[in-house]
Amino acid sequence: MKKVLFVATVTTHINAFHIPFLQLLKKRGYEVHVASYGKEKIEYCDRHYNINFARFPLKFQNFLAYKRLKKIIKKEKYDIVHCHTPVGGVLARLAARKERKKGTRVIYTAHGFHFCKGDSILNWLLFFPIEWFLAKYTDTLITINNEDFQRAKKSFNNRCKDIQFIKGVGISNEKFIFDMSENEKNNLRKSLGIKKEDYILSCIARLNKTKNQIFLIQCMQELIKDYSNIHLLLMGRDENKGYYKKIVKDKGLENNIHFLGDRDDIKQLLKITNIVVSSSKKEGLPINILEAFSSELPVVALKCRGIEELIDNEKNGFIVNNEKEFLDNIKRLYNNKDLAIRIGENALKKSNEFTIEKILEQMKEIYFKKKKVLHILTSNTFSGAENVVCNIINSLKNESDMAYCSPQSRYY
Repeated sequence: MKKVLFVATVTTHINAFHIPFLQLLKKRGYEVHVASYGKEKIEYCDRHYNINFARFPLKFQNFLAYKRLKKIIKKEKYDIVHCHTPVGGVLARLAARKERKKGTRVIYTAHGFHFCKGDSILNWLLFFPIEWFLAKYTDTLITINNEDFQRAKKSFNNRCKDIQFIKGVGISNEKFIFDMSENEKNNLRKSLGIKKEDYILSCIARLNKTKNQIFLIQCMQELIKDYSNIHLLLMGRDENKGYYKKIVKDKGLENNIHFLGDRDDIKQLLKITNIVVSSSKKEGLPINILEAFSSELPVVALKCRGIEELIDNEKNGFIVNNEKEFLDNIKRLYNNKDLAIRIGENALKKSNEFTIEKILEQMKEIYFKKKKVLHILTSNTFSGAENVVCNIINSLKNESDMAYCSPQSRYY
């Protein structure tokens, strides 16, 4: 039976973004394995290796994770290893080097390179050389935004022969199109300490420096001076040890800014949301914005890589450069319901470019790519000319998708 291994730093990443792809491979007859950290159940997974990856690349536990991963890949002899997340992508590609020579295909999806226009010199010095080096051990490199795609084509093309641009991991519009009664909405608002007449901004992102929620907190301090009924919902895991909560408390904003943590009712919370906001400094292709689009909501977001490819400014959302522009556009939407409806309708139309069905079709082309096979003859004997052909093919085998050719084989 054919086998595939998915690798990611944490199991939550697999469950959040890759279940449809596991299902696709399972239906095609693959035995599906996953290597990630976390004991959560994974659908369509035949075997889960719980490996303690560390998010910081240089921690010693990643050396141990690498050794275990290498042993697993050698033992299982996978047809495909598809790796995700920075640490998962590094360790899996290193661990699969020898098995690639035996036919294992290594696919890496870059969910946003850790270096981009305007990024720090430190990020470029640290992460660019790593990606350049590992491109040599990557059969297919998938980028999910155009900036990364152009960068990869320019910088890694001589090292990775197959560089693809796929618009994210896909969104299911149907998931966000459902009826929710006013009574249900009011009960949800009440559970959050919010009234029916209140105006809600929602941000769905981990609380950390890159997601930059401090920007939203500062903006809220100004907004509530004129619009006391505006509330901000911050949904996501707290990765900065309560730092933002302390700032909100110190500024006396607890009544208007709500920390919800991880939630499994995002689609319901979007039903009571008026505007989705984003303050990220960089993104791959943000699923939270696509979820807003699917919910027919306007978005106001700081300009950054990934966001720019989703929002046509003033058509299906607003891209802003600073606090003043952010505040102005929030106020425009607050005071103009017709504008908010029009922007939301355009956002829903835009979401159709990123549906899971379209992404799955593109991934089929990558997963089930055919090797170039040429029938030479029906006998086991190769002529001198045929041996010459084989020698030429063997010299090129690392530059193409052709299978290895030898005088003992009948196909190549």
